[in-house]
Amino acid sequence: MSRIVVIGGGLGGLAAAARLARLRHEVTVVERAETVGGKAGTFSRDGFRFDTGPSLITLPATIRDLFRKTGKPAESVLDLRPLDSLMRYRFADGTWVDVPNTGVNDVATAFQDAFGGRAGAQWRSFYERAERTWDAVRTPFVESPLEGTAPLLRLGLARPRDAALIGPWRTLRGLGQRSFDDPRLRVWLDRYATYSGSDPRKSPAVLSVVPYVEHAFGGWEITGGVRLLVDAVHQRAADRGAQVRTGSEVVAVTTTAGRVDGVRLAGGETLPADIVVSDIDAAALYSQLLDSPTSDVMRRLRHATPSSSGFVLLLGVRGRTDGLRRHTVLFGDDVDAEFDAVFSSSARPPSRPTIYVNATTDGAPPDCESWFVLVNAPRHGTGPGAIDWRAPGLAERYADEVLATLAARGLDVRNRLALLEIRTPADLESATGSPGGAIYGTSSNGWRPATLRPANRSPVAGLFLVGGSAHPGGGIPLVLMSAALVAEMIGRA
Repeated sequence: MSRIVVIGGGLGGLAAAARLARLRHEVTVVERAETVGGKAGTFSRDGFRFDTGPSLITLPATIRDLFRKTGKPAESVLDLRPLDSLMRYRFADGTWVDVPNTGVNDVATAFQDAFGGRAGAQWRSFYERAERTWDAVRTPFVESPLEGTAPLLRLGLARPRDAALIGPWRTLRGLGQRSFDDPRLRVWLDRYATYSGSDPRKSPAVLSVVPYVEHAFGGWEITGGVRLLVDAVHQRAADRGAQVRTGSEVVAVTTTAGRVDGVRLAGGETLPADIVVSDIDAAALYSQLLDSPTSDVMRRLRHATPSSSGFVLLLGVRGRTDGLRRHTVLFGDDVDAEFDAVFSSSARPPSRPTIYVNATTDGAPPDCESWFVLVNAPRHGTGPGAIDWRAPGLAERYADEVLATLAARGLDVRNRLALLEIRTPADLESATGSPGGAIYGTSSNGWRPATLRPANRSPVAGLFLVGGSAHPGGGIPLVLMSAALVAEMIGRA
């Protein structure tokens, strides 16, 4: 049995704590905020409640695996159910497409009916190619603790067809241009780069597995919101014996002879540890908490582009909106200009951007709706590629622009607002400690950043990483996979 300290009580940290406590380790989770959850937060006011992080769940098997491996099944504590409709899209020309959550045939029919031409057949061909890509990368690049370029080299030698299929030289944008005649389907595919806070013009084509996973395994939701998943994992960790300390900030990971021996808290207290698991941003861990950060890791982090952040409006809306779906994407008028605004060195709030809306009546007073509205945005800061989101009046002016853009695309709620809460990248940085409010740590802008994220096993003996900024990446399924990988590695030690 080892003494293990988990830094950060996000979903990855809590999942790792539950698994490790189940293995009878002595586990303490230390969270600087007054509540756990990290980016999977919640906000309530005036009878409205919002999930402020992820809301769409894919690969539900990762949730079921966590609960099954740590005690009673997920269904004993969560109502995990498939969405009635996966997503509703509005394109710049005014076309609306409802994408069903019932498998490949129905999705192909939806695209064919909306776009005509060869849209359905081309989407089906794209899906089949993405399925082969998923089969090629799933084990070596997602479900294994990837460290270095060796897996890619072995794949190229052992299965050259798979290596050619992955095509690290090919971008997601390029794949869309090769796969689809209709520019609207290309715009639809571009969006999946933003799942990792990335630019589709630079992201590798291997990200095509994201829409494949979404359609093959379906989109899911948790009755009552994703926050209930956080609470259930927190309770599972506690039930297994893990101690969770909130309001306690770690300021250093201490070492002896190159191996971790504990963590030091802001008040001066030291918690001894045989193993430390970090669920904070990898860049912050290596640059701020270690006395002697490893040069190789820091060099890779410095050369990687931080992921985008998000500008969020939490809207309490009076009345009911005809035809509104749970998940809606309203594409921007000029997606390239939008990506330039978010990712260029001269960053700025994107004009007439793509807008994502998650609307529900579950967390709202009678005859009202709670809307979570997200726009991809540059991170907070003062250097190249960042903007000062605390500049006087900027957040309010941009909120008005987003609301006006919503209205221009058929969703005018400006006269129906009972509540308006603005969350900028600066607020995300303050709440979670993510540098600049970058949602996913580093972006996937390039093959190496996409596949060589900070490893789960650090170069410092006894120090491990979980969470969205580490391998295999961000989003609920991958974060839970990172916790499973780390628990397995520690269990084998």
